[in-house]
Amino acid sequence: MKNTSFYPLLFIFSALLLLGCSNPPKTPAAVEYQNWEEQVSAVQGEQLTLMMWPGDPLINQYMQNYVQPEVKQRFGIELEIVPGQGNQIVSTLMTELEASKQESEVDVVWINGETFYQLRQIKALYGPFSKDLPHSKWVHWESPFIGTDFQQAVEGYECPWGNVQMTLIYDSARVQEVPMDLSALSAWVKDHPGKFTLGNNFTGMTLLKAWLIDFAGGGDALNGPFDDAKYKAASRLLWKYINENKAYFWNEGKSFPNDLAEQHRLFANGELDFTLSNNDSEVDNKIAQGLFPASARAYVPNYGSIQNSHYMGITALSAKKAAAEVFINFLISPEAQLKKMNPTVWGDGTVLNTELLPNEWKQQFENIPGRKHAPQRKEIQQKALMEPDPEYMIRLFEDFRTQVIER
Repeated sequence: MKNTSFYPLLFIFSALLLLGCSNPPKTPAAVEYQNWEEQVSAVQGEQLTLMMWPGDPLINQYMQNYVQPEVKQRFGIELEIVPGQGNQIVSTLMTELEASKQESEVDVVWINGETFYQLRQIKALYGPFSKDLPHSKWVHWESPFIGTDFQQAVEGYECPWGNVQMTLIYDSARVQEVPMDLSALSAWVKDHPGKFTLGNNFTGMTLLKAWLIDFAGGGDALNGPFDDAKYKAASRLLWKYINENKAYFWNEGKSFPNDLAEQHRLFANGELDFTLSNNDSEVDNKIAQGLFPASARAYVPNYGSIQNSHYMGITALSAKKAAAEVFINFLISPEAQLKKMNPTVWGDGTVLNTELLPNEWKQQFENIPGRKHAPQRKEIQQKALMEPDPEYMIRLFEDFRTQVIER
């Protein structure tokens, strides 16, 4: 799940106070059916609205050309997709709650991390529901990268539907030896001025979280609740490192890409030798689309990279919770998970424990077309870092502006 900005915690807590002082709207009824077959039958003809990030053409094609027609044909559900992410989702649902609306205009939201945290704070999500879905029996709930979201227990208020790990992408025609630690990266950017940068966006901050963890001691150094003392000590080293190197970044560190698409364009046209991706297989599908040079490759440095899952949540004020559950259950079906895992379709990692699947599905997952230019997941899994508490991301965004951009 991509995201670009965050509501400060003060804003969220202020909104909570306001909501607490107002008369809460009546939440549309929870889902109650005798069995799943009855629920599926009852949602025929429903129109469901999904708010999601629209920024990747392959994801859009997967949703529009596969998911929409499939849920229409199988369940009679008309799926409408509207753009929105992060703070847009929070703002939309908060406004509805403040206005005491009886029904939301949005039924399902694509979320994770800080957005999930903020929506839970304002009680904008319906649940628990996810473990009641028939296909949830195959979800790899025991994985800390799936059953928890930015150190937060999911508790049934969102359902995982994809899992990814960040990689650095480079042009192997121009970069003969990739920097494997921060010291080597510092040396590389000074030897190749203007050829590296990171974005002032969700993906850029995800890279900074890995750097922050490294400065904090690596591995699980920042696991657990937000620790202000740990953050201050590690971030002091982080901002010092970036400010010592940013003059050698793209545009001499005077500006930073505001979105990942901009950074990808700079990489594709040769202005940058590196770009980033939260999806460890994205380099393959970008080459297949002709957007990246055939010499593009992806890797994970020795200090590791963040692995996380993205989720679907149902809004508390949705009047179509039953249809939303049917829709999300389809997204975590072996069929839908297998299709989007194909690098030529999307390359999104599955949230299913494939060892639990019936043999015919297990074999198909084992025979997915292999990656050609991205590392195999089993090769980078040992370098996977847990997402730290959402407060770390919020503080990084705020402090990157004051400690780097404005200096």
